[in-house]
Parts: sequence; C-alpha cells; structure tokens
Amino acid sequence: MKKIRELRADEIEVRVGVVRKNGISLLLYKDARCDMNILDETFGIAGWQRKHELINGALFCTVSIKDENGEWISKQDVGVESYTEAVKGAASDSFKRACFNIGIGRELYTAPFIWIPSDKVSIAEGNGKLKVRDSFNVSYISYDENGKVIKSLEIRKTDTPGKNPQRLSFKREIP
Repeated sequence: MKKIRELRADEIEVRVGVVRKNGISLLLYKDARCDMNILDETFGIAGWQRKHELINGALFCTVSIKDENGEWISKQDVGVESYTEAVKGAASDSFKRACFNIGIGRELYTAPFIWIPSDKVSIAEGNGKLKVRDSFNVSYISYDENGKVIKSLEIRKTDTPGKNPQRLSFKREIP
C-alpha cells in the first residue's frame, strides 16, 4: 500500500477551542481540500473515489482507494452538520473523518494540549460571551521518525493589529 505522507504546517488549520478569562485552548484540524489534494497526490485522480449515503438519517461518506493490485480498499465514517451549512457541513465532515480512517492527518490526534495564557491573546467580552480577536496558524511542525507522533509544533498568532506575529512553541519529548 502506498504511504500517505504527514501533513505539512501549511495544511493544518488552527481554531480556538475554549475561551476563558485566563486563556484559550487551540485545536488543530485539516480541511476537505487538504484531503482531496493528498488523495490526488498519493493515488492519482483515478485512484480514489468517494460516495455519500444516508443511513438511518445520518450522512456517511465512503472513501475508496486503489491498492497496487487494482483492488478497492474502502473506509467509511459519519459526519455532523456545521453551524453554517447543514448538508454541506455533514458531507465535508464525513469525508474528512473517512480520510482520517485511511490515515490522512491521523497524526493530529497526537497534538499536545495547546493552552495560550490570556496575556498572549486578545480576549474580549461581548453579549455575555468571551471572544478571541486573534487568529493563528501552524508555522512549523515536526514528527517522530515514524511520522505518527507530533514531536514539536510552532503556532503563530497572525493578526494582532500593529504588532509583529508572535511565535508560540510547543515541544514534546519523544522517548
């Protein structure tokens, strides 16, 4: 079976998970375009396919890839609706989850807990809710020798008006 490569830093998205007065947590994720690009790169445009189907009212996606013998290998998962577009969100989510099952981006599950203290971010309160005005991206990532565990990670705070981007580093010791 062809080896699926690890995600590059520019393919990993960052979003705020939890906002508290003392800081925020960040979550790493990949989008569906990233999955399609890696499938095309690894298996060619004719070497993979996807199919969506409703099962008991839930939208499932099956992603199939061709192995070296021309046999189809399939993985399936269910998606949940997004806040903005229900059907498109469920289709995208089920596709991304099926791609995790194939192995694309599975290393994201090894990400360290990312906590940014409040003195490093811009937290504001509005309508009784705490909000973050900053956005973040992954500027550097490295993996263990097997490419399965994140070894080090650098997050960059990208849009603090009037300031240079801040780098926030997270390292993990790999035994």
